Amino acid sequence: MSFLQTLINGVTRLNDFLGRWIAHLIFAMTALLLFEVICRYVFDAPTVWTTEFAQFLFAIYSIMAGGYVMAHRGHVNVDLLYSHFSTRVQAVIDVLTSVVFYIFILAFLYFGTSMAWESFQGQETTYSAWNPPVWPVKAFIPLAVTLVLLQGTVKLLRDIAVAINPENAKVLKDGLDDGVADNIESDVKEPHR
Repeated sequence: MSFLQTLINGVTRLNDFLGRWIAHLIFAMTALLLFEVICRYVFDAPTVWTTEFAQFLFAIYSIMAGGYVMAHRGHVNVDLLYSHFSTRVQAVIDVLTSVVFYIFILAFLYFGTSMAWESFQGQETTYSAWNPPVWPVKAFIPLAVTLVLLQGTVKLLRDIAVAINPENAKVLKDGLDDGVADNIESDVKEPHR
C-alpha cells in the first residue's frame, strides 16, 4: 500500500501545487483589464492586445484547473442516493462509472492533442488586429487533460483498493495532508452561519 499511497500523494500534490500557482493568473487578468480601462478611458488610447491576452490567460486558467478541482473533489456530483451507501458500495460505483470518465478523458486527450498539434504546425493565429499565435495556449490542452487523467487514475486505484477492502479507506488518504479537502467537504455539509 505504501507505493499506492506515494503515487496518490505525488499526483494529488502536483495537481494541488499547479492549481494554486495557476490561480494567480487571476491577478494578471485583472491587471490587464484594468490597464485597458485606464488606457481607453483616461488616455483615450485603447490597446489592441490586452483583452485578447487576458482571454488567453483565462483559457489557460480554466483548463489547467481541472486536475486541481478533481484532486479536491470539486466537480459536480449528483448524490441523491450515493451518500447513503457504504464506503465499499461507493467505491464499487466509482469503479464502474470510471469507464465513462476514461471514454471522455481519452477522447479529450486525443482530440485536444490533435488540435494543439495542428495549431502548432499551421502556426495558427487569431486573425485579429494584434494577431498573436494561438498554439501556445492550445498546447496547454494536452497537459491539462493529462493532469486530470493522472488524478482520475489514482482515484480509480484508490477506489479499487477500497472496493476490495473497505479498511483501505482509512489507510489510503487522498494525498492532501493539510486538511484542505476535509475542509471543503465540511463547508458543503455544514450550513454557513
